[in-house]
Amino acid sequence: MNRKWGMSLAMLVLAAAMSGAAASWAAVDNGVCLDCHGDSSLTRKDGEGSVFVDQKSFQYSVHNINGIGCLDCHTDVGDLDVSQAVPHKTPLAAVNCGGCHEQAASQYRLGVHQKASHKGIIIQCQACHGYHDVVSNENKPVRERENRSCLKCHNPGKYHNWLPQKETHFTYVQCTVCHAPNMPHVIHLRFYDLAKRQFLEPERVLAALGTDFDGFMPMFSRDAKPEEMSADEFENMVFALNRRGLYVGFHAELLSQNDPRVHQVTKVSAKRACADCHAANAPFFDSVAMFFVDQNGGVHQYKLDRKVLESYSVSNFYLPGSGAVSRLRPLDLGGILLVLGAGVGVMLHLAGRAATAPLRKRRHDRKEGEAD
Repeated sequence: MNRKWGMSLAMLVLAAAMSGAAASWAAVDNGVCLDCHGDSSLTRKDGEGSVFVDQKSFQYSVHNINGIGCLDCHTDVGDLDVSQAVPHKTPLAAVNCGGCHEQAASQYRLGVHQKASHKGIIIQCQACHGYHDVVSNENKPVRERENRSCLKCHNPGKYHNWLPQKETHFTYVQCTVCHAPNMPHVIHLRFYDLAKRQFLEPERVLAALGTDFDGFMPMFSRDAKPEEMSADEFENMVFALNRRGLYVGFHAELLSQNDPRVHQVTKVSAKRACADCHAANAPFFDSVAMFFVDQNGGVHQYKLDRKVLESYSVSNFYLPGSGAVSRLRPLDLGGILLVLGAGVGVMLHLAGRAATAPLRKRRHDRKEGEAD
């Protein structure tokens, strides 16, 4: 088995040699584990399967950010005996995620993935969430969320043939909106740079406005509902960014709230009537928010009035019942009327020429006769 010994482990070897005792894991931090497991060539004793841990990925994982160490999950490591080729016992037991995530584990046991175990198919937490690179998906687009989970096993394009514009649904609606029907939902608006055609990181938005996560909402929401940004305040925010040279639009996505119930995935009967979802009073549109995730993994949610979805800045979303015309600004209406007026004028001109063609022909023939 290949391994890379670092200074931390070397010091432990020296300490163990001097004391003649096994080193206790209580004195070992993540760095000692990564001295060996940070080696990309490290494999199990039998050579089957890598035990490499990417240090950069682990550094930005939600567990490391929240101070969860290696031994908080791998609880059966025991004492470290550095006199052995492998300084801890092997094999280690599978990590019990439910030890911390009790509610998620409870909901998971009620879903179809747990029931698949009766068929001999074992779907563990890491199959969807990964191992040492678990990150917050609060600020991730639907496609990136699904690529890390559902799309590892499922191909939605193979099914759902009854669904109109299914690729649009797959791009902007999270799978669990339908397949975890007991979950609360939220319309998530993501900042989009219209000039560079890419999504904006929250730090860039806040830097342009000269504020921070705590000062963002009070900067614009100043009415009777300071915890919620109204449609007018939303427009003021867009204009403020435009004045600072940041031209933004918004992509709206329908997501499941970050709740343990999302793990209770079920096989549901398809709702094939569009009006079940696309109705003005549908519960899917009750909650609208923007999410910022800071560099430490902290999530900042800013609540918005649902009328924000009628804004011209939200390019890929239409709030049912609002009326397409009501979403347009007077300048947009003027432009449409101008185009329609020009089209009508052209049609009238062509119709007039067609109607007067015989008269013009007789006049032309008469002129030629007079010339003769």
